[in-house]
Amino acid sequence: MESRTLPDWLTHLESLHPKTIALGLERVAQVRQRLNLHPDFPVIVVGGTNGKGSVCAMLEAILHAAGYKVGCYTSPHLLDYNERVRIGKRQATDAELCASFERIEQARAGRASARLDDVGLKPDLQLTYFEFGTLAAIQLFIAHKVDVAILEVGLGGRLDAVNVFDANVSVVTSVDIDHVDYLGETREQIAYEKAGIFRRGRVAICADSDVPRAISSHARETGAELWCIGREFGFRLHQGQWDFFGQSGERHALPLPALRGAFQLHNASATLAALDALKDKLPVNMAAVRRGLAEVELTGRFQFVPGRPQLILDVAHNPHAARSLAHNLANLPPARTFAVFAMLKDKDMAGVVAALDAQIDVWLVAGIDAPRGATTAELRQVLEKQGVRGEIVTCPAITNALYEAGNRACENDRITALGSFYTVAEVMRLRGVRGA
Repeated sequence: MESRTLPDWLTHLESLHPKTIALGLERVAQVRQRLNLHPDFPVIVVGGTNGKGSVCAMLEAILHAAGYKVGCYTSPHLLDYNERVRIGKRQATDAELCASFERIEQARAGRASARLDDVGLKPDLQLTYFEFGTLAAIQLFIAHKVDVAILEVGLGGRLDAVNVFDANVSVVTSVDIDHVDYLGETREQIAYEKAGIFRRGRVAICADSDVPRAISSHARETGAELWCIGREFGFRLHQGQWDFFGQSGERHALPLPALRGAFQLHNASATLAALDALKDKLPVNMAAVRRGLAEVELTGRFQFVPGRPQLILDVAHNPHAARSLAHNLANLPPARTFAVFAMLKDKDMAGVVAALDAQIDVWLVAGIDAPRGATTAELRQVLEKQGVRGEIVTCPAITNALYEAGNRACENDRITALGSFYTVAEVMRLRGVRGA
């Protein structure tokens, strides 16, 4: 059979299940059993509304600096699927991913050989794109004999594919309103879904300063040991450095994380708390902590692109993330700010606009050419209904919006691309920016 390329496989994965998102563990658990995927290394599962990517990146950077072979599975990707699966801080190759996908496909379809062109065959089990990718990542981590795996929850937690694997320590970074069609309309309902990654007798970490009742009650019900920021662990900021306190004592005069943003010390504290919980399995010295914090990188999260006018990339796509971006922009030197703005229509577009209104002088609005993408007209209607103070300029596409921003902005102005991973990815392609 002719070998298939990674793009061929990704197209195939997108066609396997009629829904892009289909929560539930039964399908993925069955395929996992067929493949006998049972990690013998510690697993860290990271969930939350925002901050998941930052905690995963910090954990990966510190554990790598400590000399461990780290498997890290995150989503979504910005430019290339390979970004989702990293081993030893190296992205999985096309060949590695294709070989792993082949194994997953054989197990999913329940046949000895899997061929992409067998369109007449009804698969034994349907897997979503994310479920398929999660199993492939774990298969690669096992094959490469990693020392530890970091798994980022895709959506929610309780019914997310990564939850089919037991966490040695679980982290909930923050809880806010997002994905209401799947997780519920209230913060407590959403918190219950996120707390589903907790495990009996193991540490569960919450880095949200306002701990939802559902987090505490679910920890009690499952028998997890709950550590909350400001109580079992936390931080103190002083003179450009910070101190961490946790269950294993204090760490003083730590460097600020290389990741910019208002909530990064919450994320860094959760990271160090998770490492405290695993200190017997994965001891980490202070040199590795300092190096990891100083060298950590994460694309598209309040990321500054060199040049004039200043370009800032931020995937902020819900009100909580938008409030964080607004806070970060407010703390920069005064400058006229142009927003290259595009979102998915199933997100809280009005909430994001309201959070950023005070910081944006010109909204350059573009549609996203994807099934869930909001059109230019839909976004403009939201901005007008919110009565934003800034000028609204409609553009046919993100390409045009970035071009218009570059034409209008002076050297001392700033441009921020925001609203979606799609928005940031397109701007990265246009500007030739590579991922971390």
